[in-house]
Amino acid sequence: MDRFDESDATLLRALKRYPQLKERIRHLMAVVEDADGDLAQADAAERRVIEEIRRLGQESLQAWAERQVNQTSLAMMEAGDARRGVKKLCWYSTFGVIEVDEPVWREGTRTRRCFSLSAQVTHRCCSQSLQRVITDFGADVAFRQAAKKLQEHYGFTLPVERIRQVVEGHAQTMYEAQVLSTDWPQAPGVPWVVAQTDGGMIPIVTPNATQADKRRGKSLAWKEAKLCLAHAQVSATPWYGGTLQGGVDEAGKALFDCALHAGFGTQTRVHGVGDGATWIADQIDAQFAQQGQFLIDFYHACDYLAAAAKVCAPDPKVWLSMQKAQLKANASDTVLAELALHGEPETVADADAPVRAAQRYFSNRRHQLDYQGAHEQGLPIGSGEIESAHRYVVQQRLKLPGAWWRIEQAEAMLALRLNRVNDQWESYWQDQIQQAA
Repeated sequence: MDRFDESDATLLRALKRYPQLKERIRHLMAVVEDADGDLAQADAAERRVIEEIRRLGQESLQAWAERQVNQTSLAMMEAGDARRGVKKLCWYSTFGVIEVDEPVWREGTRTRRCFSLSAQVTHRCCSQSLQRVITDFGADVAFRQAAKKLQEHYGFTLPVERIRQVVEGHAQTMYEAQVLSTDWPQAPGVPWVVAQTDGGMIPIVTPNATQADKRRGKSLAWKEAKLCLAHAQVSATPWYGGTLQGGVDEAGKALFDCALHAGFGTQTRVHGVGDGATWIADQIDAQFAQQGQFLIDFYHACDYLAAAAKVCAPDPKVWLSMQKAQLKANASDTVLAELALHGEPETVADADAPVRAAQRYFSNRRHQLDYQGAHEQGLPIGSGEIESAHRYVVQQRLKLPGAWWRIEQAEAMLALRLNRVNDQWESYWQDQIQQAA
């Protein structure tokens, strides 16, 4: 027979003080022992345990709150303070709503709510653990969908507006905490860093501040979000950065910061790849000077050749294949000579002159077409990596059908998305815990 020691007696006495917890533990033991004989399947047993644990958590927090209220009340009475009344206090946790009647005390000419002060809760607030859950959901899906996910996984829901406030509040904190490194490195660094940047359009709404109802007279427009990434040549894990309100210089600073995270040093060569946008090549030069080089995205360049092929040859596919091979062999002069044979007359408008457009494009970028050198170094010749990143970092959340953002909200949400993709999520919440403590 098992011995019944003092610790068992202490536990039983505690359970008698909290009969609701005793009853919940009894329900859990019934699951373990399958008292009703209806839990032969693992999934059924798991669902029952989840339900009981959720109720146990809610009831435990409720009992804790009531005990804390009683203890603070006793302390105030011993101090000689007068009780002035009672206020309802409730807050939301991952186990559901916790609600207590909180005494309000008079201390001289002031009133004090001692429990809410010591417990660090306010009426209808969300616990830090719940805020993390809500922000996790809202970072990836629309706020209305986040409310549905909360209901599905935690058994209760919150107003969509409350979810929006929580998510955007933490997104703003992440945005304000961003600090870009601008100091030139002192260590040698990795041999090669691959750096890419590109822009993508985000739907922005600007309310009319002169109207009482700011929705009237609002303006809708598209704003370019500039996203960048960098990683060591031997790494498949980039570091990301970006800006929405900042211009090309801010995007360049973000790219430099990404390169530092990727291992950029005093002896590192930076291989930039991007489309033909002038600002991208200019920022590679501005940020990395002689240590940087820029290569036009090969597939973007081939779009110009593909348009010209329809004019230059009876079999455009064969002609295009030949010109691609010449480009990869660094024979851009040969490609330009071939285009010159088929150039449109000056009387043809630029919009109807694809050969002329290709000539102009390649003539202005001869120093950015070293595809053979990139191949020999094992470096990419396409910027598909940043184009894909725009889809899963930016557009997946900020370009939902029918969704329009105020620009400051979109900037903060971009910071939230960057926080997650850069694996800073855990450190952010640990900082929040420390600050609360």
